[in-house]
Amino acid sequence: MHAVRGLRVLLRLRDFRSLLAARLLSQGADGVFQAALATFVIFSPEKQASPEAIASAMAILLLPYSLLGPFTGVLLDRWRRRQVLLYGNLLRTLLAVVTAVLIAANVPDWLFYVSALCVTAVNRFVLAGLSAALPRVVDGGQQLVMANSLAPTAGTLAMTIGGGLAFAIRLAGADVDAFVLLLAAVLYLCSALTALRMPPALLGPDPGAVQPGLREALLGTVRGLRDGLRHLAARPVPTRALAAMTVVRFCYGALTVMVLMLCRYAWAGSEAAGLALLGVTVAVSGAGFFAAAVITPWAVGRLTPFGWMACCAAAGAVLAPALGLFFRPVPMLVAAFALGLGTQGTKISTDTVVQSSVDDAFRGRIFAIYDVLFNVAFVGAAAVAALMLPPDGRSAVLVIVVAALYAVVAAALVRFGRR
Repeated sequence: MHAVRGLRVLLRLRDFRSLLAARLLSQGADGVFQAALATFVIFSPEKQASPEAIASAMAILLLPYSLLGPFTGVLLDRWRRRQVLLYGNLLRTLLAVVTAVLIAANVPDWLFYVSALCVTAVNRFVLAGLSAALPRVVDGGQQLVMANSLAPTAGTLAMTIGGGLAFAIRLAGADVDAFVLLLAAVLYLCSALTALRMPPALLGPDPGAVQPGLREALLGTVRGLRDGLRHLAARPVPTRALAAMTVVRFCYGALTVMVLMLCRYAWAGSEAAGLALLGVTVAVSGAGFFAAAVITPWAVGRLTPFGWMACCAAAGAVLAPALGLFFRPVPMLVAAFALGLGTQGTKISTDTVVQSSVDDAFRGRIFAIYDVLFNVAFVGAAAVAALMLPPDGRSAVLVIVVAALYAVVAAALVRFGRR
């Protein structure tokens, strides 16, 4: 009941509804786009995917920009965040159309990856802007916790639905990847138009924190990055929350690659069946994200953010081997739900800790750093999984290593919470 009341209060706020709508459309488009890329790279009949191929694709799409991500935060703290949402989504609309044309034209893979990389690069601006703007449309305290439960989780669900829609379209035919990317372009355009419902100055940063002109902003990038890191280093609370979230994301990424290989080669007799099973797994994990949105505000109120994060990590330490070592679809689906809940619960808590413990003028930079950690952890997990996974995806060693990492995070958070 408390969660329902809080949700009603938030949805009465016009600016929150507008920001939420922009997020849902943007992340729904992300789900469509990323699913189209996954099916093209992993499930195309002419391609023989391997853990190394999946890791390489993730690195090409995420790692180059992730290493430069903090520089975008410096710009994000100088540009109107509403304008970032508007023009970022317009640019992604154009780039998604270009990527669709490249797939239809059967160009070399490297050219396709360059185009896709540009889309994901702009995506980092938009996601960091959405997170940094959230405190500007709600009050602080418990309302911010509720907003962090609803908005990112609803965005993740929108991404899951978008991915499911893309999987469904892909099952209808083997040569529809370009059409799916055009659907993503339409959704990006709708998100850009939704941003127009908000005044340009609404989402911040405050005028006194904005440096006029792009040249001045670029000249201050290195100094701003240094200041952002110092601001974070002086605050152990958000630093430790980010460290815990990074390890949890690594664990989730390693298990994701394992499930991809199991769906592709071990659990299904055909590519279409494997794609359908992967879609079910994504949907179940998305249900876990939704459950986290409902449970986390209540859990944080009783356990504190770090206490809830410790519970999520402890559950992962127990459930990963208890369910994953069977290497069967049903236990793995249960694990997908539970670990989806734990991962999203940890993220909601981390978002709240970071937003409430850093200054507004630094939020863009801190969330850009957060985004880099998020992506580097996933790419690193893919690389480790590529070294450990056999071709069919069954690796007891990987599951045990992931469980051990969860246990370390849980112990560290309990110790920090006692302090």
